[in-house]
Amino acid sequence: MALKKNPKFDLKLKYQRYWEISLIISLTMLIVAFKFFPEFKTEAIGIDAPQELIMTEDVEATKQETAPPPPPKPPIPIEAPTDDVLDDVEIESTELDVEAEVAAPPPPPKKEEESEPVFFVAVEQMPEPIGGISAIQKLIVYPEIAKRAGVQGRVYVKAYVDEVGKVTKVELIRGIGAGCDEAAMKAVNSVMFKPGKQRGKPVKVQVTVPVLFKLQ
Repeated sequence: MALKKNPKFDLKLKYQRYWEISLIISLTMLIVAFKFFPEFKTEAIGIDAPQELIMTEDVEATKQETAPPPPPKPPIPIEAPTDDVLDDVEIESTELDVEAEVAAPPPPPKKEEESEPVFFVAVEQMPEPIGGISAIQKLIVYPEIAKRAGVQGRVYVKAYVDEVGKVTKVELIRGIGAGCDEAAMKAVNSVMFKPGKQRGKPVKVQVTVPVLFKLQ
């Protein structure tokens, strides 16, 4: 339930009356102030000092010009040596005789092309090492590194055998490393072969030789 205000203490009921009374009082005070307030008089102050005229002149902006470069120094004369003076040179006539017969230059010397010998791959009688494969195995020096590492296996070496049975070149086909490949190639290169034959004649043949490396 809302509370009701006592009309004796309600300010809104007397608000209009208080506003009118305050407005009348303020207007009365303003009229009294304008009527009885003293007037202020201003006095003019004269300046008797003579006026000075100041003359101003327009100053042209100065331009900064760059100084021209100094003239180059004159070259120092150097005396030429008189001892190395060339004698008078006679220039011969350079006229070309069109009707003169000129011999053709000689042909360049022919280079002799060295053809590589042809080795047969398969013949009627293949070359064989003298003493058999055991002769090659006897020449094998087992590398110390391969022994320590326990490297074993078979190395295949291609040997190029001429008509006499001598090995002219060796190539490695398949190796096992640890120095065994070089030892096998050296052993095959040191052995003589029975030359290969084709139709009863010795010929050049390439043959594959297996070399065994086995620890005992």
